[in-house]
Amino acid sequence: MVDVKEIKAVKLAPFTLMASSISAILAFIGAILYLILFSIVGAFLPNFGAALALLGVALVIILPIAAFFIGITTNFFSAFLYNSLVPRLGGIKLGLEGSDVTEVPVVSFALILAVIQAIWAFIVGLVLAAALVPFTTFLSSAIPLFSEAIVNATNASGAAAPTGAVVGAAGVFGALVLIIGLPIMVFIVGFIGNALAALFYNFIAIRASKIKLEFVAVKETLFELKTIPPIPAALAIAVVFTIFGLIQGIIDLIRFSAMGDALTGLGSLIGNIIMNFIAYFIITAIAAFLYNFLVPRIGGIKLDLE
Repeated sequence: MVDVKEIKAVKLAPFTLMASSISAILAFIGAILYLILFSIVGAFLPNFGAALALLGVALVIILPIAAFFIGITTNFFSAFLYNSLVPRLGGIKLGLEGSDVTEVPVVSFALILAVIQAIWAFIVGLVLAAALVPFTTFLSSAIPLFSEAIVNATNASGAAAPTGAVVGAAGVFGALVLIIGLPIMVFIVGFIGNALAALFYNFIAIRASKIKLEFVAVKETLFELKTIPPIPAALAIAVVFTIFGLIQGIIDLIRFSAMGDALTGLGSLIGNIIMNFIAYFIITAIAAFLYNFLVPRIGGIKLDLE
């Protein structure tokens, strides 16, 4: 029998520490791969070998540290947003049979994640707009001066002021798009994408593998996620994103076929399917393995489930 649990809250500190630690280790692994790649390239380009090796070593140090501290900020704020939105929108629900996740109710999953993504988009848009408006304002003031100097130097006639006004208006319009349009677009795309992911899991992925989440009760409705078996989780997530790869591949096939290059479209279709499966399987398996490795050392994620 399926027992539907709603994630009412996420404990901020355990979630932030675990997610940031996993991000840092994944960044370290990626940096090691870059170091190996740069070393291989440096062997064929001896004049740049030392510089590439130095860059690779720098990435090994910088990327994990940056990933950890950026993760602390983003993960903490995302969990804080989730906890704040649950009373208004409802939390993510999971249909559980023992430790098997047999169902992810679509609307609850897609809605709250899309809203969180939209809020992040609003923040990013606000920052970009704060940089764009002063820049375009400066240009709108500077263009008439430059144009007037050119007119005086060449004895030509021209209207410079409208050009500056157009740049200023474009900056304001761009800021409005970033602050208003970007969050709306991210919400729509995020809702559709998250809803499709839940649907793909519910009706397709579980036929190949079900994600397993092994919880231990801490007190009352508070549970700690002790273990995520890597292979079932990796296979389920890989299947979901392979379907997304199939959709993208079909779009590419249609687009390239319309341009008279069906062979490239077919290659894109096959490549999207294979690469999505391999990439998401490996990344999910590593992340789950790291989670299980870190739980005894830093503690697992704690969720309020009802």
